[in-house]
Amino acid sequence: MSITLLGAGEIRQIAESLDLRPTKSLGQNFVIDSNTCQKIVRLAGITSSDHVVEIGPGLGSLTLALLQASNKVTAIEIDKRLSDQLEITAKSHGANSKNLIIVNADAMEVNEIAGRPDKLVANLPYNISVPVLLNFLEKFESITSGIVMVQSEVAERLAAKPGSKIYGVPSAKAAWWADLKLADSVSRSIFWPVPKVDSSLVKFTRHKPLGDERLRKLTFELVDRAFGQRRKMLRSIYADLAGGSAQAEQLLIDSGIEPTIRGEALTIDDFLAIAHQLDRR
Repeated sequence: MSITLLGAGEIRQIAESLDLRPTKSLGQNFVIDSNTCQKIVRLAGITSSDHVVEIGPGLGSLTLALLQASNKVTAIEIDKRLSDQLEITAKSHGANSKNLIIVNADAMEVNEIAGRPDKLVANLPYNISVPVLLNFLEKFESITSGIVMVQSEVAERLAAKPGSKIYGVPSAKAAWWADLKLADSVSRSIFWPVPKVDSSLVKFTRHKPLGDERLRKLTFELVDRAFGQRRKMLRSIYADLAGGSAQAEQLLIDSGIEPTIRGEALTIDDFLAIAHQLDRR
């Protein structure tokens, strides 16, 4: 039996049967267009051998498209009604129950996933999209690539490069683990209810680790400080860390960084270079 996808009418019927009213607090905007789901799967490069993690499957639109391509999908859903219904929906649409693992949990609190997943695909709620993505990149080293659908403004920030006005903490921290780029835009009309903001797809590919956990934490502290005071020069921002303005200036020079530069000009490798110098002192 082949797997069939959900249509807009059926999605609303399932929601009605559950007495479900999408809540803003959980960022529930359900994808109702099967063509978009298949496009996401295609852009993510999902194959039958991939173990895919889906965060926030909702009513199962994207889950079924993933199951068409992959033999193993782990879906993490915080809403108990939705996680219970997902199993029923998958089975009634031709999915093999052995291919779908459903975890009823808050994605931010998931620390382990059986079977070493290697792909991540998610329609992330706007209010927690960046923390969830960074959390999964940090915790699950086996995830080598994936696609997340997020608010377009967030997508642009995640994919921004140094020198851009929108380059900041999300861009720099995500770059610690992966290379990110905008993959496509998504029409508001593919969601129910229709959101008030545009959405985009961000594709990421993991690269080799830039450093150990101790260096990562130090680098991220430097990133947070730099973008917490965007208008200040780095020698002023890092003065207390280095033991004074003159020491901060020398720290930056030793790191190959111009002391009067601002944080938005630095790559994650630049921040790491400063962390290395701090660590040696």
